[in-house]
Amino acid sequence: MFSLRNFDLNLLLAFDVLMQERNVTRAAERMFITQSAMSHTLHRLRQQLDDPLLIKTPSGMQPTDRALALVTPVRSLLLEMERLLEPPQAFDPATSQRRFTIAATDYMEFLLLPDLSRLIEQVAPGIDIHVKRTEPAFPLTQLENGSLDVVLGFSSVLEPPAQLNCEHLFVDLMACVVREDHPSIRHAPSLAEYLAAAHMLISRTGSQVGVIDEKLAELGLERRINLIVPHFLSAPLIVAETDMILSLPYRLAAQFRKLVALKILPVPLDLPSYDLAMIWHPLREKDPAHCWLREQIKAIGRSIDATAIEL
Repeated sequence: MFSLRNFDLNLLLAFDVLMQERNVTRAAERMFITQSAMSHTLHRLRQQLDDPLLIKTPSGMQPTDRALALVTPVRSLLLEMERLLEPPQAFDPATSQRRFTIAATDYMEFLLLPDLSRLIEQVAPGIDIHVKRTEPAFPLTQLENGSLDVVLGFSSVLEPPAQLNCEHLFVDLMACVVREDHPSIRHAPSLAEYLAAAHMLISRTGSQVGVIDEKLAELGLERRINLIVPHFLSAPLIVAETDMILSLPYRLAAQFRKLVALKILPVPLDLPSYDLAMIWHPLREKDPAHCWLREQIKAIGRSIDATAIEL
């Protein structure tokens, strides 16, 4: 019984050339091998297919019925293999109907999505973007199966598995905001003034402990959190109407300041900077459409990173 695993598929290319030329010397020249090597290849083909394939006649070498029956299917198979092995076509955003799914925090949505949406509307109107909220558990399975294209967020919080690709986008620092006419906090607060203030906390999970509280705990200190909200959307409006102080990443505070009258001030604590990153699976590394999306996000990240943090 014939088994494909015992057949050298490289012989099919030689068979196709031999059937076109019906001459061992000319076939050897086309395949850039010696005549003796092509003769050896023909001998192997005869063994593998159990048929003489080409027979010498007074008018030259003529194919057997078995060889003639194989000519068209072998040519079709080789053409299909060439098609399969061709590099992927260049991605055309102007005509693409692709849908991308992104997992992002509210913070990343606020900073990246306006620019990304405007760009797509201008140069890729057929592309759809679906943004999902990041969950506590890292979505490795979704990145693997392709239901999720990229994850955007703080790399230290996401802690992506080592096998994934991770690209730096921009850096941010913790700051705090108060209303422009706050009665007691007019300049950068001292630690004592900061702790004496009423605080607001944005916590998606409802936790009463953030990075600032962890730092304060290391110093044996704590602050009073008067209000916890799960989303960024209401935060600037609340701060603008109260005497509360809100601590949050500087770049988000700068956006809030465009909406309402707020002052951005430094947090009186030694806090690390935050690295914002894009994470994707290596399975999508060479996909032209995926490469295009990542390049757009990286370009927006570079633009954000170029904006100075002024504290």
